[in-house]
Amino acid sequence: MSKTVEPPFEVVYDFSNLYRAYRMARKGKRWKNPVARVEANALEAVRFIQAELESGEYRPGGYFEFVVHEPKERIVQTNSFKDKIVQHSLCDEILYPVLSAPFILDNYGSQVGKGTLFGLDRLSGFMREYFLKHGAADGWVLKADVRHYFASIRHDVLKQDVRRHLKDPRTLALVDAIIDSTPGNVGIPIGNQSSQIFALLYLDPLDHFVKEVLRVKYYGRYMDDFYLICEDKAALQEAWRKIAELLALRGLELNGKTNIFPLRNGLDFLGFHSYLTDSGKVIRKVRRSSKSRMARKLRAFEAKYKSGEMTRKEIEDSYRSWRAHASHGNCRNLVLEFDQRVQKIFSEGRSETRGTKN
Repeated sequence: MSKTVEPPFEVVYDFSNLYRAYRMARKGKRWKNPVARVEANALEAVRFIQAELESGEYRPGGYFEFVVHEPKERIVQTNSFKDKIVQHSLCDEILYPVLSAPFILDNYGSQVGKGTLFGLDRLSGFMREYFLKHGAADGWVLKADVRHYFASIRHDVLKQDVRRHLKDPRTLALVDAIIDSTPGNVGIPIGNQSSQIFALLYLDPLDHFVKEVLRVKYYGRYMDDFYLICEDKAALQEAWRKIAELLALRGLELNGKTNIFPLRNGLDFLGFHSYLTDSGKVIRKVRRSSKSRMARKLRAFEAKYKSGEMTRKEIEDSYRSWRAHASHGNCRNLVLEFDQRVQKIFSEGRSETRGTKN
């Protein structure tokens, strides 16, 4: 049970909190027409939202859907700018501080002070500790993730989870309205800020089950992607069975890639392949799929730069994010190789179609 005191619903529609939420929601989106229209009359818009929340008349709107293809194809649903403001205030003032309080340390996703690098470092620490304890890299890994996770979350189960931590009827009414803003009783939108918190909460029972019932020390989860490390293969097989039973009660199932394999093979987690050497050293390499995607992008960048479809800044901005990711691994030679390929794009010249933007 959460030990964090639940704030009153009034904090959601407090004007200063709502205005702060508006400023957060517009970050990186000020060029978009819906955002620009609100920005032209920001104080009035925030007061209007405040009145709707205070009176209980606010209702979430519909969603715009689009498909993203990397790292895998997914349908993303995004809400209106007005709804983003409301969710920022609700999540920042109530949902995140209260619902995240009972999370275990090794639940890494979408939390202050955690994230990809934190999860990778915890995995490296687990591997080193395992080697010191057993004197070898002999062990087993259960690597798993949930099939169509966001699309499989049951509304009724999620509402029960929320009610274990929140009691204010007005807060619960708003939470229910957001959860039910997608039709049916199953599925929450990937693009909602609240969905990130709900997705962390929905598998919180799994985290506590693995740690406190199965008593597996070397466990980590990022959203629906998780691993267990153990010296006993049979124990992991039994854990797999029990985890599948627990997930089934919540309307979830493990995907077909779930597998048990030797620890010395290493494991793919958070974009890297981490493996334990026979000397006890942990090596972290960018996954082959990530390397291949970046190589394809660089070939496309080269053609678009030559034709004038992309500027140098656009290419550098896109490459910089991958480079920052790769720098977290033992990938110095790979990064240098790709740096040279990027510089080669610029050194080979271009057409004058958009050259003035260079």
